[in-house]
Amino acid sequence: MCDTAEQVLAEVLNNVVQHAHAEDPEGLIELETLRAGDGVICSIRDNGMAMPELTLPLGALIELGEGPEHYPERGFGWFLIHTLTQDLDYRRIDGWNLLSFRISCTL
Repeated sequence: MCDTAEQVLAEVLNNVVQHAHAEDPEGLIELETLRAGDGVICSIRDNGMAMPELTLPLGALIELGEGPEHYPERGFGWFLIHTLTQDLDYRRIDGWNLLSFRISCTL
């Protein structure tokens, strides 16, 4: 539907696999999408480890070094997710992580 949804979902699902399921590669991940007006509503549910302090990372932009050789390999994901989504929400309910957001897509 739109490139933005693909970018955000790739980042979110990668985070779930690398972090929430780091100790349980057999864990469950469920993805639900719903077309809504000019965009899409996404809900991701997984039974992995909770987010630290049960809170979404802030997604602050990190400082870059003085040249490409000093650029960090990581640290841009939550900035990208916060920037490209609306109504971003995280909850932990009965051992499940629930992440939802809306992405506007203009064709």
